[in-house]
Amino acid sequence: MATLELSLEEEAGATPARRRRGLGMLFWIAIGWMTLVFTVAIFADLLPLPSPTDMDMLERRAPISAEHWLGTDGLGRDELSRLIYGARISLIVGLCAPMIGVTIGGALGMLAGYFRGRFESFVVGSMDVLLAFPPLILALAVTAYLGQSIFNLTCILGVLGIPAFMRVARAATLSLARREFVIAAQALGATHARILLRELLPNVMLPLLAFFLLGVAVTIVVEGSLSFLGLGVPPPISSWGSMIGEGRESLEVVPRLAFIPAIAMFLTVLSFNLIGDTMRALTDPRQGAL
Repeated sequence: MATLELSLEEEAGATPARRRRGLGMLFWIAIGWMTLVFTVAIFADLLPLPSPTDMDMLERRAPISAEHWLGTDGLGRDELSRLIYGARISLIVGLCAPMIGVTIGGALGMLAGYFRGRFESFVVGSMDVLLAFPPLILALAVTAYLGQSIFNLTCILGVLGIPAFMRVARAATLSLARREFVIAAQALGATHARILLRELLPNVMLPLLAFFLLGVAVTIVVEGSLSFLGLGVPPPISSWGSMIGEGRESLEVVPRLAFIPAIAMFLTVLSFNLIGDTMRALTDPRQGAL
């Protein structure tokens, strides 16, 4: 018996250690890159950078130098400054839009998975209708109709993310609604609101948070695609997508104008994906995380 208890304690103690080892070097590199991106984006106004909108036609496509660390673009604007301020725009849209999706979609998914019945059918049917529209085409149409602004772009991308978050929250709620702690709360006379907020929400938030990080990566790519097509944030505001779109005109002359923001976007999206995948693995209920 003592041997059995000792082996169980060792197994229980080894689980967190295995998870820490399972994070791997790539996870911490992704954390480091995201820390760097967030730091320069937040404190961009405090950094000794020239204005990202000041043009100098005499310095068009200037090479890398001590004055311009990444050179200048086709209008003589400092490329490093535009890259850092573009990170701010991409992160604002990339974070705020999934927040709309996780708030509305998460709430609808929890309610649908808990109450079931006609309400669930209505919610699932509504999300299926929204998913029936091609997302990029719908975003193009709405952005072209409402006009180019950060607010409009964030709202439409947030609405497009609601069905995905609803499905994640509904699936997690369905797997938890018949668990022992929920049945015990119902037997003790707990209200539906208390069960949803105190019993289910803390457990549903774990997979939602992991999916949120993946949603941020997708949103940054979609925002970059819209900005590349000229339907993202309005000029002279810079984002990584608009920088890539402007740099494609100089690919044969100065390819770095397109490749530098593309590499920055690639590394940021990859980092969000790595962090999100790791968190999803750690919060997978099949692995005993819930």
